[in-house]
Amino acid sequence: MDSVRWQVFPDAATVAGETVRRVLAGAERAIAARGAFHLVLAGGSTPERAYRLLADCDSNWAHWHIYLGDERCLPADDPERNSLMIARAWLDSSPVPGENIHWIPAERGAEQGASDYQAIIQAVLPFDLVLLGMGEDGHTASLFPGQHHDPTRLVVPVHNAPKPPPERISLTVTALCQTRELLLLVTGAGKNPALRRWRSGEPLPVATLECEAGVDVLLDQAAAA
Repeated sequence: MDSVRWQVFPDAATVAGETVRRVLAGAERAIAARGAFHLVLAGGSTPERAYRLLADCDSNWAHWHIYLGDERCLPADDPERNSLMIARAWLDSSPVPGENIHWIPAERGAEQGASDYQAIIQAVLPFDLVLLGMGEDGHTASLFPGQHHDPTRLVVPVHNAPKPPPERISLTVTALCQTRELLLLVTGAGKNPALRRWRSGEPLPVATLECEAGVDVLLDQAAAA
């Protein structure tokens, strides 16, 4: 917990605005230092609000590379896919080059899609910034309580997820923590019980994010209450 930095903001809109500020600043630093910005995105309503804000921002988009922390094993055009939500909220109207957007091929099935994405992720680590959310059960990406995954893997198939759809693909904690910066967005009163459990020391999936860079948790008042 010492490496977790908690910051509380008035509401979800302010959390989204702060997220965008940090993402743009991270991009500027990464591009200046290494010529590229490798960013991992999350699903969820609070990240979606940030993506809509990013659609109106300026950056050196040609040097951005986009990845996903997890995806649902559904057809590529299914509205429940994280990739479709992100595309509609931001990337469909963004000048980020299409070849720089690396979606998880979850339509190939959990096993094959995870294997194929592992090869992509392995070649780019460490990331510059990872964006995550937390579910009301303390899960993050598609890493759920009570499930165990091979810690030597960067990307794993997820079967029997406790929320639909049951088949998913997720980056592991091993991959997610190989980053220069990690932002965890937690908003809404529904997240408060899991947040309390995490802070009391329960071994929730979100609590396993032990990154050398630390974890910045951006909370709204409702979640932090």
